[in-house]
Amino acid sequence: MSIIKKAAAIGGGVIGAGWVARLLENGIDVAVYDPAPEAERRLQAVLDNAERAYAKLTLAPRRSKGRLTFAASIAEAVRNAELIVESVPERLDIKQAVYAEVETAALPTALIASSTSGILPSDLQAKMMLPERLLVAHPFNPVYLLPLVELVGGAKTAPVTIERAKAIYTALGMHPLHIKKEIEAFVADRLLEAVWRECLWLVTDGIATTAEIDDAIRYGFGLRWAQMGIFETYRIAGGEAGMRHFMAQFGPCLKWPWTKLTNVPDFTDELVDLVSSQSDEQSGKYSIRELERIRDDNLIAILQALKVKDWGAGKALAAYERGLVDAAGAAVAGAADFDPSQPVPTLDMRVPADWTDYNNHMTESRYLQCFADASDALLRLIGVDADYVTNGGSYFTVETHIRHLDEVAALEPVKATTQVLAAAGKKLHLFHRLYHEDGRLLATGEHMLIHVSLKTRSAADPAPAIAAKAAELAAAHARLERPEGTGRAVGQAR
Repeated sequence: MSIIKKAAAIGGGVIGAGWVARLLENGIDVAVYDPAPEAERRLQAVLDNAERAYAKLTLAPRRSKGRLTFAASIAEAVRNAELIVESVPERLDIKQAVYAEVETAALPTALIASSTSGILPSDLQAKMMLPERLLVAHPFNPVYLLPLVELVGGAKTAPVTIERAKAIYTALGMHPLHIKKEIEAFVADRLLEAVWRECLWLVTDGIATTAEIDDAIRYGFGLRWAQMGIFETYRIAGGEAGMRHFMAQFGPCLKWPWTKLTNVPDFTDELVDLVSSQSDEQSGKYSIRELERIRDDNLIAILQALKVKDWGAGKALAAYERGLVDAAGAAVAGAADFDPSQPVPTLDMRVPADWTDYNNHMTESRYLQCFADASDALLRLIGVDADYVTNGGSYFTVETHIRHLDEVAALEPVKATTQVLAAAGKKLHLFHRLYHEDGRLLATGEHMLIHVSLKTRSAADPAPAIAAKAAELAAAHARLERPEGTGRAVGQAR
């Protein structure tokens, strides 16, 4: 469950829209204020890309989306919001004027988070009535995918504001990095500025084109940076002696006049024309929307690869997925209409577009995915959550039988229920039914799970509390009619 329920977004440009997408995806209602004539259209384009990306980012059960509304004023947008995201143009006077309007209508407990990429928070909060609740929460584009958010407090920012912000952004699947000392442009953008400045010199001096510079990054050190950053990378470069040897070996080159970081090339029309023409030649065959989708797909592939290794940004994705799965189980247990004497509702989703084949029908493997998600939700219901798995216990599926009974197309709604046929000792016997929202039975899945110790990788009895909850459900479900299709072999008549 999200730790906030309502947010406001002041400004719906590229960054503001990215925030809106991430908040909505995490079940938070968002009211947006942006007076630009094309604001709603531009925002929707970002939301469309985000929907496409999240369908690929994770197979964990996604939260029900928050509700999006467009407000006619700042006051209307911020009313009852717990988090207010400011993403207006990078001018101190504009931002301070926005805060003045925000404070006339916002809850006194609401956090105000600026997306500024460089203005000091002490300057932002200088004229506020309640400056202790403002901080900078600086994200990176695309906000709905990249997990880093730099949190920077001003001179009057309360420590509790930073702690509340950390909890909120962690729940959104992000990695909040607390920058403890104010500095213009914070940390990440200062590093980017240094590389950008040197890139402009290389183009200006005719050393390399924009495409050649991008190749130097993406085929080389960019891949290292994506998973280890710079200091850990250079620690390895020092060999067995580590960073101290690297510093001794390469330190003297810091005095060599290799870079031009101390000055900037003249920002002229000629420079703009040169960079723009090379960029058009490099990437002009793609529309901006096509490039955004290519970027998103590549980022998802990298994040998923790092998640498998539990490294870097992949750790944030893994933690976010564990939270989603646990939340799905908790939602079942906490549902007002949950009746433990009936098959448990364990899945409620729409079929993602990329789960279908050339006929626009859900592929075979995705039926199994639905039942795997249903099993996970049932396991969370009986207490097999992230903490239980971390402590060394889990269930492994050892046998599966699926009957494919009907077709379902992309974006159509499906639901699953789970009946516990038996729960004794190490064994957990489940029967899933997958339904279309119109009531059609699409498939059934019969699954035998065995409890294992992750420390020995062998079968083991579950914890007493887990065994008791599983047995309680099995006893309640024993009163139900045995499901048609149970125990079938391949090829048997229906």
